[in-house]
Amino acid sequence: MIPQEKLDALIAKFEKLETAMSTASEADEIVRLSKEHGELKEVVEKARALTSIRTQIAELKELSESDDKDMADMAYEELQELKEKEPGVEHDLQLMLLPKDKADNSSVILEVRAGTGGDEAAIFAGDLFRMYQRYAQLQGWKVDILSASETERGGYKEIQANISGDSVYAKMKFESGVHRVQRVPETETQGRVHTSAATVAVLPEPEEVDIEINDADLRIDVFRASGPGGQSVNTTDSAVRITHIPTGVVVIQQDEKSQHKNKAKAMKVLRARLYEAERERATAERAAARKGMVGSGDRSERIRTYNFPQSRVTDHRIGLTVHNLDEIIRGDGLDSVIEELRAQDRADRLAAIQEDA
Repeated sequence: MIPQEKLDALIAKFEKLETAMSTASEADEIVRLSKEHGELKEVVEKARALTSIRTQIAELKELSESDDKDMADMAYEELQELKEKEPGVEHDLQLMLLPKDKADNSSVILEVRAGTGGDEAAIFAGDLFRMYQRYAQLQGWKVDILSASETERGGYKEIQANISGDSVYAKMKFESGVHRVQRVPETETQGRVHTSAATVAVLPEPEEVDIEINDADLRIDVFRASGPGGQSVNTTDSAVRITHIPTGVVVIQQDEKSQHKNKAKAMKVLRARLYEAERERATAERAAARKGMVGSGDRSERIRTYNFPQSRVTDHRIGLTVHNLDEIIRGDGLDSVIEELRAQDRADRLAAIQEDA
């Protein structure tokens, strides 16, 4: 049970925040307060609702003991209704009060790579990327392709993109892992179902203050970008390879004709990879005993299967099976799967906190 003192303190904090917003004049301060207000508003509304229910329950208890039988009976009926309602409201609030991942509001670097399965795996990687592209569009996010290695059949050996907007990582973080597809490839002449795979990595894009990169730790090489031939071959040394010496992380960017732009893109990806590596290390130390949770983020883990012959999508982490594959692979139905994963993650974390309490 959430102590009433905690609810009162939360409501008081919100009211103090609203007062501060009405008197703030500095642009940075207004932005900061508005962001905090937006994050707290829904939680405080739920806290007020629970406080109201508790106040009414206390009042109705007194009325139910009244000498006036009719009034007592009416109060008793209302009291039972509120007692049934209270646990659901409190549970919703408990989920809202769970500690948030500080990266949840971050934009992300999305990396999709073809795995086992040759051309079919590359085609599937392209399908996955377009699924996320459409999903991002529906969420009102912006997608900027950073680099892409296309195949002749319209797929990708690998593709990287920056997805920016509100709470991108909060919704996308459970997509990291191995995605498996079962279908008849276009090149299959005998109608046999093949199994292929692609890997997805979703890296939160850190703020400059989140991770500091020392220039002395970088080795930057420039070289001539490779291309398919003809006029598209770059004739200057514009491609950039950045090696982070302490970790051995290597990032290559060559899509832009400008060395400066390629370097900027490479640094964006490098920063995200180093940030994610640090987050994974910290998470492993903090929660080694919680590996079974949905949000383990292990990119070597098979997380989802797309079975085309049966129009079936199965997420193996939560045992979810749905039969609207076409809608999901288009990106229009992906939100329903992501919301199931987020709900399970919240339930897992709440159970862990209650277990430790």
